[in-house]
Amino acid sequence: MKEIELQLERLLKDGKKCFATSSFQSHSIPLLHIISRIDRSIPVYYLNTGYLFPETLSFKDQLSEMLGMDFIGLESAIPKLQQRDSNGKLFFASDPDYCCYLNKTQPLEPILASKDIWINGIRADQSKTRAAMSEFEETPQGALRYHPMLQWTSKDIWEYRKKFGLPSHPLEEKGYLSIGCEPCTRKISMESDERSARWFGMNKVECGLHTDLIKK
Repeated sequence: MKEIELQLERLLKDGKKCFATSSFQSHSIPLLHIISRIDRSIPVYYLNTGYLFPETLSFKDQLSEMLGMDFIGLESAIPKLQQRDSNGKLFFASDPDYCCYLNKTQPLEPILASKDIWINGIRADQSKTRAAMSEFEETPQGALRYHPMLQWTSKDIWEYRKKFGLPSHPLEEKGYLSIGCEPCTRKISMESDERSARWFGMNKVECGLHTDLIKK
C-alpha cells in the first residue's frame, strides 16, 4: 500500500494529469480508499452504461459520501433506443462487443486523449489478459495506464477491506462476485472463477477497456 501511495505522490508531483476509473465492486474499494488518502481531487470516472444494477448506483453514492469523493459518470453518445441491430434486438443481446464499445470504450477515449495517467485497478489473477499486462502500459490515445493493484490477490483485497472497515457491494452477499451491467451478469458459485459471472455463454471475458484501450 505504501508503495502505491508513494508512486501516486510522485506522479502528481511531476505534474501528471491523473484520473481513475471504478466499477464500484467490492474489489474496487481499496484503490478508491488509497486515492482518497492521497488526493481526493483526482477525477474518478465510471461508465454509466444505462444497464448498471440499481444497487451499484446506490453503492456509488454511499462510497462518495464515505470517502469524500465525487464520481463522474460517462455515457454513450448513442441513445439506448438506437442501440439495436437490424432486427430491432438490443446490442447487449445480439452483439455484446459492440454494446461494450458504445457504452464503455468509446466514452472513455476522449478522457484518455486529455490526460496523462489512467489509474486502473485490474489484477493479474482476474484473467489471462490481465495477467499479461505490466504495471505501466501505453494506450492508443497517448495516456499511460497505471495498474497499482496488478499483483494484489483477492485475499489481499479482503484483508485491506477488513483492516479499514470498508463495505462490500450489496449484491455480493446474494452471490454476485463480479458485477457489471445487469443483463450480462449472473450469480456464480464461490468455487467458480469470478470473471465467469460476466457474459455467461457468450465466449467473452473482457469489455474492451482492457483489450482495445491498450497499445498493441
